[in-house]
Amino acid sequence: MDAAVPVKNTRLRKPLLARLAPYLLIAPTFVIIFLFTLKPTVGAIHDSLFRPARLAQDPSVYVGLENYFDLFDPMHHIGGRFGRVLGNTILFGIFTVAIGVPLALMFAMLLNRRLRVMGFWRFSFVYPSLLPVIGAASIWAFIFADQVGLAAAVLRMLGWEDVNWLGNPNLVLWAIIIINVWSQTGYYMLFFLAGLQGIPRDLYEAADLDGASARQQFVYLTLPLLRRTTLFVLTIGFAFAFQTVDQLQALTDGGPGDRSNLILYFIYQNIGERRNWGYVNAMTILLAVLVLIVTVANFAFFERGGREHDR
Repeated sequence: MDAAVPVKNTRLRKPLLARLAPYLLIAPTFVIIFLFTLKPTVGAIHDSLFRPARLAQDPSVYVGLENYFDLFDPMHHIGGRFGRVLGNTILFGIFTVAIGVPLALMFAMLLNRRLRVMGFWRFSFVYPSLLPVIGAASIWAFIFADQVGLAAAVLRMLGWEDVNWLGNPNLVLWAIIIINVWSQTGYYMLFFLAGLQGIPRDLYEAADLDGASARQQFVYLTLPLLRRTTLFVLTIGFAFAFQTVDQLQALTDGGPGDRSNLILYFIYQNIGERRNWGYVNAMTILLAVLVLIVTVANFAFFERGGREHDR
């Protein structure tokens, strides 16, 4: 009987550096995520459970979830304002996205065709998102200026009374929403335009041959194929809405009476006082949770819709 010949492993062993190369390439990303996301988040959660001592040299006092409860206490110096600010933030995010995203899709569909001077029209829609925030705020400060502003002049021409957009508690939040929609819609439009141009024209030609109307093509063809793009735009739209600060600082300072104040700017207003550090960290965590809830809800809705469409 012949002796069994051992089978040699002919696979060449990779050098150690070659095996570690993929991990070395992604290591900077993990380092950045750790330094600028995970570490600050863990630190904010920790600090939100403590209340600073009166003296800087004394240790902070552990209070558990008391800082969070105080935010919703109407008798507290922070909680008495936080409820309105939280409501403003939610309304601002909902209406900014609900108005801006459909407008962006509409503009993208208008520009996704052969038009004369196409470059001019595309630049016109995108230009507001390219302006520096302070510059854009200055433009709208002139438009919304009481009595001498452009909006007031137009209203007088129509025979209507002047409106103090930035001073009226019932209108100031809507004025900020209008500014945000104006500045962000062109940016969202770019993603929808890229998505539309990625849809093969053969699909629309086949739909035309089958007798599908323009509305049916939009509902049953365009929207499903833009599902991923819409998910991305909605996610960044809510994230941008919850991060609005510069416009408030330049135009309203959160007033009058916190009627235009949003959480991130409210955090900025209170971070300078040592006694508020625990509340500032608690508000930061609540804002992160709010963004997370909206993001997860968007993913869950669109993923479920995608599975139903694929059946």
